[in-house]
Amino acid sequence: MKRTIVKLLVVIFLFPLMTQPVLAAEKKSSELADSARSAILIERDTGKILYEKNSNQELPPASMTKIMTMILIMEALDKGKITLKDKVRASEYAASMGGSQIFLEPGEEMTVNDLLKGIAIGSGNDASMAMAEYLAGSEEKFVAKMNQKAKELGLTHTKFQNPTGLPVENHYSTAHDMAMMGRELLKYEKIINYTSKYEAYLRTDTDKKFWLVNTNRLVKFYPGVDGLKTGFTGQAKYCLTATAKKGNMRVLAVVFGASTPKDRNNQVTKMLDYAFSQYTTKPLYKKGDVIAKIDVNKGSEDQVTAVTSEPISVLLKKGNAAKDVKTEVKMNEKLNAPIQKGDKIGTLTIKKDNKVMSSSPLLAKEDIDAASWWKLFKRTFSIFSQTS
Repeated sequence: MKRTIVKLLVVIFLFPLMTQPVLAAEKKSSELADSARSAILIERDTGKILYEKNSNQELPPASMTKIMTMILIMEALDKGKITLKDKVRASEYAASMGGSQIFLEPGEEMTVNDLLKGIAIGSGNDASMAMAEYLAGSEEKFVAKMNQKAKELGLTHTKFQNPTGLPVENHYSTAHDMAMMGRELLKYEKIINYTSKYEAYLRTDTDKKFWLVNTNRLVKFYPGVDGLKTGFTGQAKYCLTATAKKGNMRVLAVVFGASTPKDRNNQVTKMLDYAFSQYTTKPLYKKGDVIAKIDVNKGSEDQVTAVTSEPISVLLKKGNAAKDVKTEVKMNEKLNAPIQKGDKIGTLTIKKDNKVMSSSPLLAKEDIDAASWWKLFKRTFSIFSQTS
């Protein structure tokens, strides 16, 4: 049966937002990441690209791979499949990972909370593998989940072979795809509690207290930077997916293939400076804002609440005004139960001057079970009684 679509059109009249004149001249694009192999700069809420250089070139992402690993961890936490207090036992294989590590011993137990610290702050390969095995049962099954999630996100230039980023053939991504992964990870707002920390400790209740120092030094030295993930191998060179927030605007900057850590940080710093000097945002919705209530067919409840899945803003060039912004909401008129919390039930599109500025999923705020036959009978009888 052809599904009926209801279209709600809401026009938001915003008082003109006149920003301060641009104080610095725009830099030529070639100046922003001149020594990186590839790079990209995007605004988080709209996903708009502010700058790019070879952004679809497939390159080894090194430990930036762990952004996808953290997406799957945060997704499992959000859905209640695991908790931060869960104890994870490290296998011999997980403990054998080389490179950056938190020195897990075979059979050692550590909470999901501490392993997340080990991944986000210390870039622990052993911590990443332990979580991969805990979530999926094996590295192979977890990698399949990573690639499936990449497909769901529309990342056509990304393929993973492991959850760590350790060198292996046919393991690659792009600056564009890493930015999209970073944007997805930031939907789980609690991840910032980990990626923003410059230092932390593990095994604090033992005589083997372990000090973690964030591999992303910009979280300490660039105001507003609070994530996300560095990377380095001999082949990949120095890489970084960084995010920073100033005022209402959050951006992501990605660099692949810088020659030194200092060069990597300089490239990212130039992109962040450019973004915050040239652009601003006007927030429209917060994550979880209620947009509409929609009828549910044969559900335990008559309606389901549609909420925003992420913060939604209008991106403006400094000196421009925000006015006559339109919010277009499309969703299925007749949704069939059961519906799970977090299911996509619609789309919210922001338009300005008839141009699409951003599009974002609307999600079900609560579970709606299928109604029992008795409840359906009583509901039908009630309707019949009212019309007779």
